[in-house]
Formats: sequence, C-alpha cells, structure tokens
Amino acid sequence: MLRRLLPALLVLVWILGAGPLGQFAGKLGDVASNDSTTFLPASAESTEVAKLQKGFEQSGASPAVIVWETAGPVTAAQRDAAAGALKSLAGSPDARGAASPPIPAPDGRALQAIVPLRADLAEPDQAIDRLRAAARKVPGTTVSITGPAALRADLGGAFAGIDGILLGVALGVVLLILLLVYRSVLLPLVVVFGAVLALGLASAIVYQLAEHGVLDLNGQTQGIMFILVVGAATDYALLLAVRVREELAGGGPAREAVRHAWRRSLAPIAASAGTVAAGLLTLLFSDLNSNRALGPVAAIGVGCALLSALTFLPAALALLGRAAYWPSRDLSRGRGLWERLGALIARAPRRIWIVTAVVLAAFAAFLPLLKADGIAQTDTFLNPEPSVQGQKALARHFPAGSGSPVVIITREGAVQQVAKAVQADPAVSEVRPTMDGDRPKVVDGRVELSATLKVAADGRAAEDAVARLRHDLRAVPGGDVLVGGYTATEYDTLRTAERDRTVIVPIALAVVLLILILLLRALVAPLVLIATVALSYAATLGVAALAFDGPFGFPGSDPVVPLFGFVFLVALGVDYNIFLMTRVREEAAEHGTREGVVRGLVATGGVITSAGVVLAATFGALSVIPLVFLVQISFIVAFGVLLDTLAVRSLLVPALVHDLGDRAWWPGRLARRARPEKEPVDAASGR
Repeated sequence: MLRRLLPALLVLVWILGAGPLGQFAGKLGDVASNDSTTFLPASAESTEVAKLQKGFEQSGASPAVIVWETAGPVTAAQRDAAAGALKSLAGSPDARGAASPPIPAPDGRALQAIVPLRADLAEPDQAIDRLRAAARKVPGTTVSITGPAALRADLGGAFAGIDGILLGVALGVVLLILLLVYRSVLLPLVVVFGAVLALGLASAIVYQLAEHGVLDLNGQTQGIMFILVVGAATDYALLLAVRVREELAGGGPAREAVRHAWRRSLAPIAASAGTVAAGLLTLLFSDLNSNRALGPVAAIGVGCALLSALTFLPAALALLGRAAYWPSRDLSRGRGLWERLGALIARAPRRIWIVTAVVLAAFAAFLPLLKADGIAQTDTFLNPEPSVQGQKALARHFPAGSGSPVVIITREGAVQQVAKAVQADPAVSEVRPTMDGDRPKVVDGRVELSATLKVAADGRAAEDAVARLRHDLRAVPGGDVLVGGYTATEYDTLRTAERDRTVIVPIALAVVLLILILLLRALVAPLVLIATVALSYAATLGVAALAFDGPFGFPGSDPVVPLFGFVFLVALGVDYNIFLMTRVREEAAEHGTREGVVRGLVATGGVITSAGVVLAATFGALSVIPLVFLVQISFIVAFGVLLDTLAVRSLLVPALVHDLGDRAWWPGRLARRARPEKEPVDAASGR
C-alpha cells in the first residue's frame, strides 16, 4: 500500500514544500549587489584604497556627474540656477556629503557638478532620477548624468525584472521545444513544472546564504543560476523520461517501468550532475568574489535540479503512466536516424573522426582573433544608456575623467613628491588633495589625493594610466603609495580575471578527467573525451571571435567571458559524454565495444540531441539582458552546446571510440576481454 502511495506523497511534498519557495526567485535581487569593488579580492590594491578611504570625507560615496550643455555661452543666470539646483540637494538622504559648485567648461558651453551619492543605495536608479529632476530646473540647458553612480544605476536597470523576464523566456522556449520534439501534451508540462520547483528550492537556499553574508550575489550570477537550473533539470528529466518510455514500450505496468528506468538512469544522471557541480566549483579558486560565488550558487542549482529529476519526476510519471506520453502511441519510435548514423560510423569510423576533427580544428584556428582583454564600462551596454550618453557629453567639454578621479593614498611627508609625480603623467589633467579647511586632511598619517584624468575613466587609456602611476609612485621614498578609485577597480578586476583564467582552466580539466577515470574505470576513454571537449571549446571560441568582430560588432570581451565559457562548456560537454559513454560501456560489456558504440548512440542520440537543443535555447535566453557580457556568454554556451551535441557527441566521440575498440577501456577490465573484437574497418575503403 505504501509503495502505491509513495509517488503521490512525493508529488505532494514537492508541491507543498517547494512550491511556496518560488517567491524567493523574485527576492534574490534584494540580496544582490552590482558594486564592482565588493567583488575584488581583499589583496587588490584598489580594495585596500577603498578601505582607507573610509577615514576621509565622503567615504562610501559613489560620484554622480551632472553635465549641463548649452547652445551658446553659459550665462550668469544659468550658473546661478545650477548653484540653486545643487543647493536644493543639501540634506538629501541620497547624498554622502556636499556637492561641488557648478564648474564651467573651458569652452564656456557647459557646466558640470559632482554629487557624491551613497554607495549603498538600494535603488540607485531612483536617486539618479531625483537628481535629474533637480538638475532640469536650469533653463536653456540639456542635462546629462554620468559617473560611477549613474553607471551603477543603468546596470541595475539592465538586471531589473530578471526574475520574471528571463525565467519566462527560458521556460517558454523549453516548453515549445519539448512540445515539438516529443509531441506529447503532459510530459513537457511535467518537465517544466519540475524545473520550476527545483528553481524555487535553489532560490530559497541561495537567498538565505546571501542574506546571511555567506556568499556574494550579483545580477549575472542570479541570471546564470536561473538558466542553469532550468537547463539541467530539463536535461536530467529527459534522460529519465526516455528510459521510462523504453520500459513502457515493453508493455509492463507503469510503476515497474519507472522503477526499472530509475535504477538504470540513477548512475549516469547522478554522475553527470556531480561532474557538472565539480567543474563549476573550480570557480572557488578564483580571486574574484563574483566568480567564487558563482561556483557554489551554480552547484546548488544543479543539486536541486538533480533532486527534482530523481524524485518529483519519477513520482509524476508513475502516477501518469502512458498518459504522460499521450497522444504518442508508438513509444519505441525515433531511432531510425540514429540507426542509420550508427551504421555509417561502423562502416568508416576513422574517416568520420578525422574529417570532423579537421573541421573543428579549422574553426579553432580563429581563436587568436578573440579580443578578451576587457572593454570600457560604457561599452558593456547594448542599448544607448543615459550614463553612456552623459559620458559622451562630459568628454565634449571637460577632461573625460572628470567625476571618476584616480584616488591616491600616501604618507603625509611624501604628499608634495607624490603630487608632482602624478601631475607629470601625460594622462592626468589635475591633482588635488582632500581638504580639511585650508589644509590637506590627514588620517592616521595618510593623505588622500584625487587625480582627474584627461581620458575617459572607463577606457583602456585610463587603465594604462593607473598602471603607470603605480609603477612610477613606487619610486617615491617613504610614500607607501596606493592607487585606487573607479578606474583602478576596473583595472584590478581585469588583471584578476586573467589570473583566474590561467589557474582555473587546468584545475577544471584535471577534476573532470579524474571523475571520468573513476566513472568509466579506464584511462584512454577519459583522455579522449577530455581532448574532444577541449577541441570543441577551441572551435566555439574561434567561431565566437568571428561573430563578435563581424555581425555583432562588439568592441571586445571581458577576460572572464572565455573563462565562464570554458567552465560551462567543459562541465556540460562532459555531461553529454557521461550520458553517451555510460550507455556505451553498459552495452559494450555484453556486445563488445564496437557494437556497444552503435547501440549506445542509437539509445542516447535522440535524448542527447534534445537535451542539447533545450540547453542551448535556455542559455540563449540570457541574451534578453542587454549587456554585452551576458550576450557573449549566451552565444558561446548556446553555440558550443549545439556544436558539442550535433558534431562531437554524434560523430567525433562515437567514431573515435569505435576505431579504438576495446583499447578505449585500457587498463580496465573491458580492455582485457577474452574474446577479441573484429578488426577496425579500413578507413580508405570504408569496408
């Protein structure tokens, strides 16, 4: 009796337990932060400067720069009106200190003022709107607002509604694909509902961890988690659903079919989820807090997807039985294409894997064209955001670095030497100390200097200036100089991301290789699989380089883009390797490796392809967020998954393993089988 009630109890527990947790998906934005300084490692120089700044005036401030442009020379009335508008901001809860007076442009056709806003504002976009409303009281002017505070507000706007828009697009695409592929009514709904329940559980766990300061959460991590949970839950559900369909085709009772399918699917699904989680957890070796947070957040999401696929879905399928696949009548359909492909691979395996490898290598040849050394903050938006337009307005009339100065902290006794060295840099317009009345303010024997750059604060030239200043100021005796500020934060973020890429890539490969060796109990096959994943990744980046520089016209990429692409494609590529090779190994134990390859391809080809299309579509949904970084990640993962699914997993890997035969399992037991296999077919003749 209990065995009959167990499926209903499991479904009820999920609906009543995880269902209400879906509200946390909409609350994650409340515990997320997009302040780039908080993502830096504690050892970064700009982070040390940010800590020391707390002792000076306007600590914890994020400057907003108001620019008033006029058609002709600025009049005295306009200057007075600007001063009045700034005075009206005094005492505002949004501000952290007093605004600067209106500063006339050298060309006499603009004014600017710097308003220090609180860096911890929960809704910076609303503060910018209030600032803009006050600034518009100046007659005969066009008002623009830029600076770090405005950029942060626009960034927050890009992530606004991420929980609703992104999730709606992802689930809608998944549901449509499942309906078209499986031509059943209930199965797609059950799979999507299971993914939603998994996402609710994952969101609740991540929310609690972020709220209690265990991990840092930002908009991009939140969006990637949404996509990963939906994609992983759907993948695992499809693998189990196909196994159930195979069992039901034999004519047995639904509960028995689900039980047998669950037992046969448990190992590959659990191994796949474990490998994906382990690959993502290599991001813990990152020095960027944002990257470190993504590892456990994504791993939590994969774990919740696994739990849903192994509990809710089989319970639902046991209750629905054959009705889950209605109106499809033939539950054994869908193998014809894969049987023909398997026969083709069996005839000429060597020719197929060589041709496929050469094509992938040709794509990979374009990899050096990928520009992944960073882009300006104002280039991160796909749309012409107000802060970007404001930066252009500022650059038309003032030194482009106005409002986002380089911050230099030095010892009191070395102030004059440091100031002189800073002013000598060709990119510096002016340098001034933070004042306490009529003298520089001293905190713990240190003085703060602000250097305004002639170049845009978020560009390559500004970052080069930071690097020069750090190098030159080390020579000042007794200065103990630290260089920070907005530009330095961006510079440190880029350098740290480059370091992470160098460290994490080999660690991820080693971790995944070790798991494959333990899972397949062999050495040759795991090495072959890792090599194919690496080749697929290189080919994907080669195509991305052509696409980004061509049709998309992107100015470049952040160094973290190829790193994230690598981690996701390696983890997810191995995911499909496990789906395929565990089935091949199962078949090889009974029929031999070469026949096992064909049988494994026929059995898993349809589900792997379906899962790949679904996962590519879900990651493609990231492109609804108008940020270059996420659109690039979306393209790389979506294209890479499709390439991996349609070429690597369908052609390259089966052909390679077929060509190797039992040697693929060396030094495992299957490589020492008593009966020899047939010799490999001749690659030239195909016979």
